[in-house]
Amino acid sequence: MHFVCQTFGSGGDVYPMLGLALELRQRGHRVTLATNGHFASLAADYDMPFYSLGTEADYQACINHPDLWHPQKSFRHVFRNLEPILRTQYAMLETFAQKGPLVSLTSCFGFGALLAREILKLPTITVHLQPAVLWSDYDPPALAGVKGPRWFKSLMFRIGERFFLDPVVCPFLNAWRKELGLPPVRQVARYWHSPDGVLCLFPEWFAPPQRDWPQPLLQADFPLWNPGSEQALPATVDLFLKQGAAPVIFTPGTANCHGRRFFEAAIEACRALGRRAILLTRFADQLPPLPHDVLHATYVPLDRLLPHAAAFVHHGGIGSTAQGLTAGVPQLIMPLAHDQFDNAQRIIRLGVGLSLPATKFTAKRLIPRLQQLLDQPQVTKQCRDVACKIQPSRGLRMAADLVEAQLK
Repeated sequence: MHFVCQTFGSGGDVYPMLGLALELRQRGHRVTLATNGHFASLAADYDMPFYSLGTEADYQACINHPDLWHPQKSFRHVFRNLEPILRTQYAMLETFAQKGPLVSLTSCFGFGALLAREILKLPTITVHLQPAVLWSDYDPPALAGVKGPRWFKSLMFRIGERFFLDPVVCPFLNAWRKELGLPPVRQVARYWHSPDGVLCLFPEWFAPPQRDWPQPLLQADFPLWNPGSEQALPATVDLFLKQGAAPVIFTPGTANCHGRRFFEAAIEACRALGRRAILLTRFADQLPPLPHDVLHATYVPLDRLLPHAAAFVHHGGIGSTAQGLTAGVPQLIMPLAHDQFDNAQRIIRLGVGLSLPATKFTAKRLIPRLQQLLDQPQVTKQCRDVACKIQPSRGLRMAADLVEAQLK
């Protein structure tokens, strides 16, 4: 069987899909990874057949715009960048389908794959990395700026769906559907669940399945795959870890090039607390001058680094959140957009971390929260208890098992 694994986004979106592609290939399947050309070299490192959905210029245009990290503007910004690429996704699947049977695995933005399912009759499974994209009236995911009882959250979601989500997607999508002879759709946050199956790459204890989630539902565990995990820590990082107490790890996300205020607050807070720190970012130009007890690293696999950490401060992407849970370290999340508000609330529910809004992310507010996480034995114990629930290699095996079983 030929599996075409498709996703859009940053490393946090691509790494799990590549990990799943590698697991499927190991089982004897033919697999192609399809995502932005920015990740072509990564696929080549693992000899994974690759199809480019968008160019490096497309990727840079998306991540360099500050709207990517705005809670109200991010969805529109991402979709506007994806519109032309979605047609490429459809054309790719049409070409592959002419060469033999295939199965399409796609992220929730894979509208080209969903159209190919209808027109070309391709088995298609939607892959969700985060519970925030599965709305439930019984246990609503957290939305930016929305608080209150369940009925109020449900009302706000329906208002947002009708006046914000659908107006962004439906004009483009329904014009395309008309070209293909298909009727219009609405409620895109429900349409993006494939009727053939929805694969959730997070465990039930993190997000229990709800009665109104789409069916058939396939729930696995965190995928927990990073490039370079099989390699030793970089020498500079290894030496730094050996020279003193466990540091606090800070990252605003692999694609975030607007994190200067985040890093300034991090350095000032660590100085006040007498803590060492490691700052992770590929964009060194956003860093202020660093004191001797603060190290910058471009990239270090979190599964190798976080077990050496005292705490983990980050943006709340699901991949980073899962790695923090696996390492058993306290987390402080600064949610910016997307699913990050919901992930932060789930961390708080579990008793393993806190949240600090981006608008209030200053050293003055960061210091007491970090101190609280570092000084409370109950937080440390809860982090360890949660970590015991996770087997790093299980998630991808479970996911592949579920996909194969669903196809049968």
